[in-house]
Amino acid sequence: MKYAAAKKITGILLMSSLLLSGCQFSTSPAARETAADVSQVETPSLPPGEKLKSAFSDTRIPGMIGIARNDALQLLINEETAEIAVIHKQSGQIWRSNPADREKDGIAAGINKDLLSAQSRLSFFNSSGQSSMVNSYTDSIRHKQVSYEALPNGVRVHYQFGNTERSIEDLPVKISKERFEQKLLAKLDKSGERALKVGYAEDKEEGVYVRIDKAMQGLQLTRALKAFEDAGYTEEDLAQDHAEHGIEHERSGPRLFMLTIEYELDGDQMLVRVPASGIHFPEEYPINTLSVLEYFGAGGSKDEGAILVPDGSGALIHFNNGKMQYPSYQQDIYGPDLTMKLREASSNESKARLPVFGMIRPEGAFLGIIEEGDAVAMVNADISGKLNSYNNVYPSFYVVNKSDITLQSSDMVRTLPKFQNKPTSSDFVVRYAFVGAEQASYSGLASLYREHLLATGGLPEMEADQKSAGVPFYLKLFGGMSTRQHMLGIPYNSTEALTTFEEGQAILSKLMEKNVSNIQVRYAGWFNDGLHHRLPDSIKVDGVIGGKKGMKAFGEYTNDAGIGFYPDMAVLHVQSKKGFSPSKEASRTLTQEPAVLYPMDPALQRRSKDLSASYVLSPNEINEVTTDMLKELKPLELRGVSLKDMAEQLNSDMNPKKLLDRTQALDTVRQALDQIKQQAGSIVAEGGNGYALPYVTGLTDAPMASSRFKLEDEEVPFFQLVVHGNISYTGSPYNLSTYTDARQYVLKLIEYGASPYFAWFNAPNHVVKETDYNNLYAANYEQWIDLAADMYKEVSQVNLPFTEQPMIAHEALAEGVFRTTYKGGGYVIVNYNDHTVEAGDHKIEALSYVTGGGQR
Repeated sequence: MKYAAAKKITGILLMSSLLLSGCQFSTSPAARETAADVSQVETPSLPPGEKLKSAFSDTRIPGMIGIARNDALQLLINEETAEIAVIHKQSGQIWRSNPADREKDGIAAGINKDLLSAQSRLSFFNSSGQSSMVNSYTDSIRHKQVSYEALPNGVRVHYQFGNTERSIEDLPVKISKERFEQKLLAKLDKSGERALKVGYAEDKEEGVYVRIDKAMQGLQLTRALKAFEDAGYTEEDLAQDHAEHGIEHERSGPRLFMLTIEYELDGDQMLVRVPASGIHFPEEYPINTLSVLEYFGAGGSKDEGAILVPDGSGALIHFNNGKMQYPSYQQDIYGPDLTMKLREASSNESKARLPVFGMIRPEGAFLGIIEEGDAVAMVNADISGKLNSYNNVYPSFYVVNKSDITLQSSDMVRTLPKFQNKPTSSDFVVRYAFVGAEQASYSGLASLYREHLLATGGLPEMEADQKSAGVPFYLKLFGGMSTRQHMLGIPYNSTEALTTFEEGQAILSKLMEKNVSNIQVRYAGWFNDGLHHRLPDSIKVDGVIGGKKGMKAFGEYTNDAGIGFYPDMAVLHVQSKKGFSPSKEASRTLTQEPAVLYPMDPALQRRSKDLSASYVLSPNEINEVTTDMLKELKPLELRGVSLKDMAEQLNSDMNPKKLLDRTQALDTVRQALDQIKQQAGSIVAEGGNGYALPYVTGLTDAPMASSRFKLEDEEVPFFQLVVHGNISYTGSPYNLSTYTDARQYVLKLIEYGASPYFAWFNAPNHVVKETDYNNLYAANYEQWIDLAADMYKEVSQVNLPFTEQPMIAHEALAEGVFRTTYKGGGYVIVNYNDHTVEAGDHKIEALSYVTGGGQR
């Protein structure tokens, strides 16, 4: 989008002043109707110079005025700096958006020092794909480009980043001798001529005048800009001169960005909202990411405390841990968007399943809950001693994504950026919840989040039959797999049985004979050509494992035996092209290719094109596929289903004709999960992304560890503290996990209140060798069933009293010794050490545990 001739803006920001600048802005789709005509952008209610009305003051925070308060909190703001403070009345703790003593920071310098005074930061691209950054202090507050609106329980702050003053980028890099002399010099007085001759040097060989950037500074730049203006030089002239000399002209800095942040008290919590309608940017400079309150509650180099991050089950980063050689923490909530990050190398990184983060100090703590925009959110954290003297944690959000297109000709290779067609449509909302010293721990914050989810319908109530059934034993059975066969030298695909329904029934009978109860079976590879099945919009039970008749008999058997039967299916990953049109039904990447995903090669730690590819289903298709799937499932009379991917991943579609960003895709997935729950009954799902929790009764492959990033200090069961007592869960199947010691696995299940889990088939192990399912080698049930029965007996005996009880506390008592406490006072202490440990009044043997307290 082109800027009109620049016009200088003076004074404090008014939305109306943007109209005078002649700039056009891009906004999120939610505000696009008004964005088309910038004159319709709402003007803040407080004109320049008018102050917010002070409702109260607090001597502990000089320079700030009180703008909202209730029985639990007080909210104050500094009108000069736009920084805020929240006072938690019960504890007396003061939480500031920016460190109070930041001016004394001996480490931060330059832009890093400025960032300590900012409330927001924007990273943006130019049209060449190069990234730059502006922040609310350097580019807004410092220029007094901020204004305020009073809200019923808070304040709205409007920022303008950048300005419309002309710069060296408004002057041509090269201009022909003829145009320089006739278009410019001939129209200027001697003062103007002198200004241009100082700033440009003649290249007689090429017949042009070349800009001397070193000379174009300060007063000389001002004089040159005036000379060009006096000569009537326009943006069109600039474009002509650059085109004539083959110069790709891109401004390196922004013209104008606009952002609104709202702060409001909501009972004992504070809501921070960045409305989509308040985000404006020039189309030439799309915003990539937006961060909010980077230093809210930041801990100094002499403070005690820890940062809570949502890595896997949860992790703590201790203040000032000295790990300055390691990178900062950054994770996408709900894992990567596979439409955007198809080619990323894999790692053993756990996903951030819950949209939360926190700051814990001895005197109090806060929990940040990302309520809107969570699908495009990242959580970031770092320690003191790197760029500044503070330990901080904060959210950031993707607004416009970028990819690269490579163009190749006979003599050159060129890479061009490709941007998301429309910005993210969602508001970005973070709820900050505060507690005093008595709850200032990860257990206390988990309890806070659990209560919030229960109050907002974010956790289901445990069903009555689950409460009485005891500790579950999760089992995944592999039905059939598709293989490549040859007949007379002609290749064809065939489905080969790994476990027929009859064989599955036999395995379950043997388990029950070994006193394994409350078995919950996920049956994978049962329809549409086995494990890599076709899209489930039509369903045909594979005959090789028993067909529809065999499935019905298996269902009757499991029902009579009190076994949960959950036929497994993938919806978001299309693992077979049969009956599927990638060009029409797959998500599109930013380069407009169908999003195809190759499996990971564990040995090479990268995606391998030698293995069968799958496609990412467009979220535009999810509703129709779900409706068709449920229609096809109805005659099978199932009591529940297993979902392989709908609680595990979340993907967008960048097709500009039907673009759905990740926040819109989340709405679609929620609708599908609700529809499945209503019509198919109970849901067991893999993963456990936060948005799926209200719809599931059980989770497998739930996070049971963190990624153990070098910056982290402790791995904690925050996820378990939140969901235990409402959803049963387990981690990876033991026989397919990285565990090499069964004892360690059992202790982890006991510490984390989880269930045993195995993945088996009936066929000999060698049948999967050198196939796409080589990772299932050693999954034959016979070598595992005795161990599984022993594990279940031990874990069930310990965990049974706590099955329906919320987990209220977890703590480390000593190195390798942990206590988990449940509602009612019951607890278990686990010792991972290979020697006896005394903890409190207990003596815990090596690799063992003790229980105590009030138990059911």
